[in-house]
Amino acid sequence: MGGFADDERALTRAASQRSLEVTMAFTLQIGQKAPAFELPATDGKTYALESFKDAKALVVFFTCNHCPYVVGSDEVTRATALKYRDKGVAFVGINSNETEGHPTDDFPHMIERMKEHKFPWAYLRDEDQKAAFAYGALRTPHFYVFDAKRALVYTGRGVDNPRETSQMTVNDLDNALADVTASKPVRVALTNPIGCNVKWRHQDAHWMPVDACDLVPKRKP
Repeated sequence: MGGFADDERALTRAASQRSLEVTMAFTLQIGQKAPAFELPATDGKTYALESFKDAKALVVFFTCNHCPYVVGSDEVTRATALKYRDKGVAFVGINSNETEGHPTDDFPHMIERMKEHKFPWAYLRDEDQKAAFAYGALRTPHFYVFDAKRALVYTGRGVDNPRETSQMTVNDLDNALADVTASKPVRVALTNPIGCNVKWRHQDAHWMPVDACDLVPKRKP
């Protein structure tokens, strides 16, 4: 006696299965295009993805003012940005952290930090966190490297010890950019970002979206 009701349930199950099959992971996948953005920067300008259209490669990274993993590795990031600037690589940092619980991440403090440190990148404020969601930012810092066609070729950490860079052994961001600028496949396209998790609005400080996960699954002992 199921008839139409059974058919409807079967269609619903099939639709749900298709939905699961096409659902992407939280973080942008290798090969996907850079999501558009239009955000204010500390230099008084507004930058969009198209603002960097002439760059041969683009590094978008989610960062902030207070995280010790950011503070600990900013000078290494600076050195990498300067190293590849003449090869046509542009860097843009985005701060998406909520500021009620982390007031030092607000826009005035961003301006102050850039005046003090004069980092060689545009520093953008993602107040509504739409950019962080579009890119699937997990931590600060979290790096995304896009090729000339703005396809993602690397995402993850900058170095393997961002808090204590004197002890780092691998600079994955540098390796990725060396490969991209040499028109080679990136030797390691995925690593897990290391740092503080992005601070989401109206959530606990350690909250992460339910579909957020490690980019590289941890090995079981």
